[in-house]
Amino acid sequence: MKTRRLGKTGYEVSEIGLGCWQLGGDFGPVGDDTANAILDAANAAGVSFWDTADVYGGGLSESRIGAHVKNPGVHVATKLGRSGALYPDQYSREGVKASLVASAQRLGVDTLDLAQLHCVPPAVLADGAIFGWMDEFKAEGLVRHWGASVETIEEGLLCLEQPGCSTLQIIFNLFRQDAAKQLLPKAAEKDVGIIVRLPLASGLLSGKYDKTTTFDATDHRNFNADGAAFSVGETFSGIPFERGVELVGELRGLAPEAMPMSQFALRWILDHPQVSTIIAGVSKPEQLADNVAASEQRSLFPALMGQLSEWYEKDVKSAIRGGV
Repeated sequence: MKTRRLGKTGYEVSEIGLGCWQLGGDFGPVGDDTANAILDAANAAGVSFWDTADVYGGGLSESRIGAHVKNPGVHVATKLGRSGALYPDQYSREGVKASLVASAQRLGVDTLDLAQLHCVPPAVLADGAIFGWMDEFKAEGLVRHWGASVETIEEGLLCLEQPGCSTLQIIFNLFRQDAAKQLLPKAAEKDVGIIVRLPLASGLLSGKYDKTTTFDATDHRNFNADGAAFSVGETFSGIPFERGVELVGELRGLAPEAMPMSQFALRWILDHPQVSTIIAGVSKPEQLADNVAASEQRSLFPALMGQLSEWYEKDVKSAIRGGV
């Protein structure tokens, strides 16, 4: 597995990481045996960056990770700020610290490798107090590093102005390309590691869905398809499902011959050198091997990268809901 430096954390992390939202059962039920098999597969493949959050399954994802034996060198990142104790307008130093302490307990550690603000409201970011609290928690030894997971480029640029911010987690994929213009260069300038989430647009870019595909009632791709529960941008990257299926059909004609759609989508992200790691979630251990294989695919030709950028501006951008 190839590795990249995660910004000013100094961590060397696998290009392909593991998104652990599924381990909380938020994409449909995942049993203990399947969860352990996924984590076993991640260890075996050298996937050394695992990303979770306190709200994934109400702490279940963190607990499963904490109970699992990890290879030396695995870095676990968690997120805070979307639990009912804080979100949307009850943020306090004491509340944030309590959330971090609870995450550390579930993960079985004294110090969190990386704690990320989890899509907290823009007004909270603009106020700025929460950044100071995170600096204090780092000084106290509760966290080694802190970062932020954001919904929009505007929020990301605000976080990049904070000296203590070590990482930035963003939505970035073939359906959400805008970050390449300003955000990624700015992050490189600030030595902030970029963590990419939703690389396959909630699975759309895997190329496995058609317009008749349905999802479990507990799956956010069902209940949040139009943003009923949280930001619509977090589901299918804000693209209406049926339109997304059509767009994937267009992409098939652009993908290199014999390269699976999912690996094509991941390779496009990896061809942006500012990206440190991609957190691709899986619901079955065998899906992990397909994601990891993207790291070994050859880089896309510059002409194709340009063609994909033009396609995005012309055919995709106007369909995005939830902001970019």
